[in-house]
Amino acid sequence: MSSSSRANTEDHDGLEAAVDQAISACGGDLRSTIRTLIVANEYLETEVGELMKAVSHAYARGRFQSYSG
Repeated sequence: MSSSSRANTEDHDGLEAAVDQAISACGGDLRSTIRTLIVANEYLETEVGELMKAVSHAYARGRFQSYSG
């Protein structure tokens, strides 16, 4: 088995374990699991948006310097 195939298998196994853990955390209720994941995703999207605004604001004020290579 190539290292690429092995990595894909490990990624898949890790994903399956995370799915099982999420379902277990919600008492086996799949609707509750999906609802929880949607809420968590919305929260993370909001956080990313806030961070992007903060970084853009700081960049505009000269707090970050662009990389010139």
